Amino acid sequence: MTLSIGTDSLSALMVKMFENSTEAIFFFDREGKTLAMNPAAEEIVGDDVLIQLYEGQDRALCGTCRGYTSDTEPRTCLDCYFNVPESDKFASFQVYLETKSNGMVPYAASFHTVDSTNGIRVLMLRDLTPQFQTQEKLYQNKMMKHVIEAQENERKRLSRELHDSVAQELMSAVVELRVLKYMTNDDQLIKNMKQTEASMTRLLDDIRNLSVELRPATLDDFGLEAAFRSHFKRVEQSFGLVVEFVSDLPQKRYGSEKETVIYRVCQEAVLNALKYAQVDTIKVSLSEHEHSLRLTVEDDGIGFDKGGKPIGTGLGLYGMQERAELVGGSFGVLSNVGQGTKVFLQIPIGHEEE
Repeated sequence: MTLSIGTDSLSALMVKMFENSTEAIFFFDREGKTLAMNPAAEEIVGDDVLIQLYEGQDRALCGTCRGYTSDTEPRTCLDCYFNVPESDKFASFQVYLETKSNGMVPYAASFHTVDSTNGIRVLMLRDLTPQFQTQEKLYQNKMMKHVIEAQENERKRLSRELHDSVAQELMSAVVELRVLKYMTNDDQLIKNMKQTEASMTRLLDDIRNLSVELRPATLDDFGLEAAFRSHFKRVEQSFGLVVEFVSDLPQKRYGSEKETVIYRVCQEAVLNALKYAQVDTIKVSLSEHEHSLRLTVEDDGIGFDKGGKPIGTGLGLYGMQERAELVGGSFGVLSNVGQGTKVFLQIPIGHEEE
């Protein structure tokens, strides 16, 4: 099936495309003089170059062109597209122009002959800045994921090393010290041994707590609910902060990356409440709804003004936001002075995880 359209209608459409296109369009003769340019093209070049183009000066576009990308150079003017208009390599290439308002901008370009009899050629340009920004964002996200993954792996290694090596060796020393107490009748020596035993026991507890803080084994072995309950129990024992935890997850595991993000965000939110909220109780909720995991951490504390200067460095909130974005999630904080604070996180999960 072919589309039938009259010559006049087609010409009118071509004129509209030329005038309204977001791509810059230049027409040149075989000597390189400008025959016409559309409004998008006029917006690119500076006033001086625009005057030269209107006056039909040869190669006036060279005043704003900063070279194209060849197969050997990122930017070059050798073998210029004006010199070899029929070359296949200029059917689609990348060129850099010094624009009137945005500095040097990369463009996807196409330069070819549209009227061989009269030697008329067309140069079409499309701004590549959005694509470059998307690629840069993607690269940054990938690098950040690698950094966070490396951090978690190192935390896991150190945690296991502390638990399986340092803590075990220290425990053996404590046991031997307890045995030695029964091998002497020297009261002063027994007293010193008891003091040393108490110090080593406190150190052992600190090492175990540090091991869990670095990377809880329960998170890797049993999942979010078990890791949360273990963490909240330590918080209550160490600081007296009661955490009312509610979870209705229909399954146990959701992938290591997502579980790590949820755990770290919750850990940071609870720590912030402990340091700044001035409360004895906080509420934590974990649920699954419409193919997403949802976490909320809520307190009835002093709150804060989101537009004001933060009490801390503010890096904790930034880190939580960044972690959420890396897994395609959304993060937010609701707070007002005297009305408490609510931290919420939502992370999409795929059907394969369900």
